[in-house]
Amino acid sequence: MSRLLLVNGPNLNLLGTREPDVYGTTTLADVEQLVTETAAAEGLQVRAVQSNHEGELIDAIQGAREDCAAIVINPGAYTHTSVAIRDALLATELPIAEVHLSNIHRREPFRHHSYVSDIAEVVVIGAGLHGYGYAVQQLARVLRGA
Repeated sequence: MSRLLLVNGPNLNLLGTREPDVYGTTTLADVEQLVTETAAAEGLQVRAVQSNHEGELIDAIQGAREDCAAIVINPGAYTHTSVAIRDALLATELPIAEVHLSNIHRREPFRHHSYVSDIAEVVVIGAGLHGYGYAVQQLARVLRGA
């Protein structure tokens, strides 16, 4: 069975309590449960990681080269700042889905640029929790060659 790496970046551990007017009441546990259930329906397993530390995220991404078929990532604020995460994603040579709960294009101008979008097979922005499920479904299609 193939595995997905689910990566959630800084402050996503605070989902459900941090800026509910922007991110809603969805928790990180809700995200991980939805991704696990959606992946299982597609015949995939999930390994999930969340960290507020860039190096830990990079280590997890690099580790995906060994036992994962694709990566679903919400880099959080690193979306707009981290060339290092981008480089780690590129080094995996795996299909990538970038997910954001909120519509980053309706937020502050500095959030409009992503270092991940142009290397991702799938980009889902502003669909809330359901965006993660959609990203998994789309990556499953990519993995099946559909």
